[in-house]
Amino acid sequence: MPLFFVQREIYDGPVETRSTAMKAIPIPILAAMLVTLPASADERLVSAEQVIADVSLAPAQRDTEILAARRYATFWHTGDARYARAALAADFTDRTLPPGRAQGVPGPLAASRFVRTAIPDLQADLLQLIVAGDRVTVHYRFHGHFTGRWADKQGQGQAIDFIATDIYRVADGKIADNWHIEDNLALMRQLGLVAR
Repeated sequence: MPLFFVQREIYDGPVETRSTAMKAIPIPILAAMLVTLPASADERLVSAEQVIADVSLAPAQRDTEILAARRYATFWHTGDARYARAALAADFTDRTLPPGRAQGVPGPLAASRFVRTAIPDLQADLLQLIVAGDRVTVHYRFHGHFTGRWADKQGQGQAIDFIATDIYRVADGKIADNWHIEDNLALMRQLGLVAR
């Protein structure tokens, strides 16, 4: 199997005693690593206004689950599919799949593209993040302006502001299952598709 060598710093105690080592990584493993986001991208993740975590969780488990949730929240905030791919398990299952949406990772990717066609400046504020066991509950506030098209309706710049709540089951650092509910009535009213 071909190998690719990467350089890494090794810390053996105080910061002053650093050494450098070359580590061999098989090419298929390296390719899998490249699909994930670089560490610097994680520094640009959205943060929750409030985080509530079960104190009995091991810190590593808590942090891994929060990271997966923040990556997925950043996907909804930016529309950048790399964040969804980094957050979602390969066998991701949407447990409240809307009619017409594809199951698995393709579903949220298509949903984001569709919504951003109508609301190009869509943002998702992560208001609350609650971690308990292997579950993370997130509460979002979506907002933007309807300046694009929703099906056959052209937007006129209407303000969009609605909430959503998701429950994620996290396994092996990825979101494996999602149960979600959005305030679609508020969204449809703001789009002018349903009478107020």
